[in-house]
Amino acid sequence: MEQDFLKKVVKLYRQLRREIGDTLQQDDVRRVKQLLTHAASLGHIQSDDFGLNPILMSLETARLAVSEIGVRRDSVIAIMLMPIAPYLSEDERNAFGESVARILRGLEQIHQLYSKNGVVETENFRDLLLSLAEDVRVILIMIADRLNLMRQIRDSQQDALRRKVSEESMSLYAPLAHKLGLYRLKSELEDLALKYTEHDAYYHIKDKLNETKASRDAYIQRFIEPVEERLKEAGLNFHIKGRTKSIHSIWQKMKKQKCPFEGVYDLFAIRIILDSPVEKEKMQCWQAFAIVTSMYQPNPKRLRDWLSVPKTNGYESLHITVVGPEQKWVEVQIRTERMDEVAERGVAAHWRYKGVKSEAGMDDWLSGIRSMLEEGGAPATIDQFKMELYDDEVFVFTPKGDIYKFPKGATVLDFAYRIHSKVGNTCTGARINGRAVPLRRQLRSGDHVEILTSSRQVPRREWLNIVNTSHARSKIRQALNDVQAKERSLGREMLERKLKNHKMELDETAMHAIIRKFGFKEASDFYLQIARGELDTGRVIDMLNSQQSSANDQSPVEVESASNFVLDTTRLGQENIKDDVLIIDRKLTGVDYHLSRCCHPIYGDPVFGFVSVTGGIKIHRLDCPNAAELRRRFAYRIVKAKWSGKGESTYPITLRLVGNDDIGIISNVSSIINKEDKLILRAINITSHDGLFSGNVTILVDDTAQLESLIKKLRTVKGIKQIDRL
Repeated sequence: MEQDFLKKVVKLYRQLRREIGDTLQQDDVRRVKQLLTHAASLGHIQSDDFGLNPILMSLETARLAVSEIGVRRDSVIAIMLMPIAPYLSEDERNAFGESVARILRGLEQIHQLYSKNGVVETENFRDLLLSLAEDVRVILIMIADRLNLMRQIRDSQQDALRRKVSEESMSLYAPLAHKLGLYRLKSELEDLALKYTEHDAYYHIKDKLNETKASRDAYIQRFIEPVEERLKEAGLNFHIKGRTKSIHSIWQKMKKQKCPFEGVYDLFAIRIILDSPVEKEKMQCWQAFAIVTSMYQPNPKRLRDWLSVPKTNGYESLHITVVGPEQKWVEVQIRTERMDEVAERGVAAHWRYKGVKSEAGMDDWLSGIRSMLEEGGAPATIDQFKMELYDDEVFVFTPKGDIYKFPKGATVLDFAYRIHSKVGNTCTGARINGRAVPLRRQLRSGDHVEILTSSRQVPRREWLNIVNTSHARSKIRQALNDVQAKERSLGREMLERKLKNHKMELDETAMHAIIRKFGFKEASDFYLQIARGELDTGRVIDMLNSQQSSANDQSPVEVESASNFVLDTTRLGQENIKDDVLIIDRKLTGVDYHLSRCCHPIYGDPVFGFVSVTGGIKIHRLDCPNAAELRRRFAYRIVKAKWSGKGESTYPITLRLVGNDDIGIISNVSSIINKEDKLILRAINITSHDGLFSGNVTILVDDTAQLESLIKKLRTVKGIKQIDRL
């Protein structure tokens, strides 16, 4: 048994050496053999799910890739090392050169992608494969490897597994081969997939196509000869291609038209390609059409005029089905060289003829690959061709396995807004591949992203500098405008309430004059500053009083400004503070409350509530820097408050760190934070001067207990002198 295996290996290797030429050196072979032998001795080389030997499979794949695609030394070595790639060290890979190591990395990335997500039917999944493949040869090797596998499993008894592999080949590998212009490989993949999934249909069509290739070619030649003669007489420059459709293509026709084999009109396809100047294209195409239909009886129902009205993808051609010799139906396609290139090479050729560069870039890139392969391609050129198509895009997964595409540089916040604007507005961070990350973390292809949210989170203006997509930026601006509109309304209501306390009414004419005196062009900006506390309502009321007194020609009534009012704070907690206590938890309904941004209270902090004029309440820490002023000026609007239950959200807090600027101290701080469960590091900003460092660290915590535990651990870091909560 082992002797037979060795004979097969030697035979395949010799065939491979003959086809690849001198590009594979003797030292390469020796090192590959050593690595494979060592891996086999450790039991790393095992038969696959079909019972196939991976060494033989890799040699077969290498032969196929060399003969059908034209790859050379680097690709061949990578293919032979594929079975043991996970067990190779970086030094062992790099010993063959960076190019081989890069191909092996790409193959491993795609293998890992398969283990994460088995759904391959989507266009995004194909795009993700292309983005992960740093080198185009990775995709070429994948196609060759899959075609080789499809050839080898023809006698397998594992029908369910063979069907799964065939369906993947149909949905993923055949379209990839088609995009790359590997039409022969694409047709064989489709035919083999049909053979394994629709056994009876495949052999039914195969039996019907009992004519030999020679006889079919002879028929096509009999059809073409008189047409060529008439076209030449008409003075047209042209060439003609003829072919028989593949079994898979015929089967698709039968299913689409819901007819038996005999009902498929176009088993034979003839393509007349005219060398025509642009201004005469349509005229000469219709001239050729008239010649063909005058010689062979056409079926008017089968006329497809994409010449007068091209398809949306730019495809232009005349299709007609006619009755040829022996009463056989033949499809004839008539087009020019330009139209044929657009049809064969897609949008890239379409834009090129219009003098515009394709924005997407994909078809330009694929067209370049197709050209190299169709022209035989210099092997060195193919081996050196790097895939740079998706350098500006990343593809990431949701927890359910859905794929989203983003521009390079997109962040967690971009992802959140792509899911939904509400998710974006309340986003606090994410878990990427199971690890907590902040909002500004950039996405990478293959990431699995789970967005974290908090009902206490609100959009911030600085978010506009974090996102990288116009969609997210638009949603953030919309949210900020909504917040400002609410604040403007609140500012107006605050002023109206204050005026009522002074037995005054808000007079629009008088207010317009006051707003102008304050230097505002828009009333909305005036009320916005009132809501934010940037404009003292006491000053506004004083000016209104002064204005009204002057209008009534009366002596100004001296009114003491509210800013001079002094509150007896010794009575706080008695009659000036409401006896009711606000219980803060997530089940609270009917009360609009928010955590104040000036002191950032978190669950467990001693807090109080400050009632706004609209009934909304802002929660402040008792030691808030603004607490004393609020008590002094607005004691009647202060209510007691306390937390209830357990913390069910995360809260942003900022710690101020000061210490010796020792090597590794920032790394130690980050390490402690990252090791803590449920802690998310959002930002770190450190500066150093004269041997000391200082800076701010912003994190998301659940409650004060978690915060105190973190601070206690941070104090153990050698070199930290001071930790303050801002």
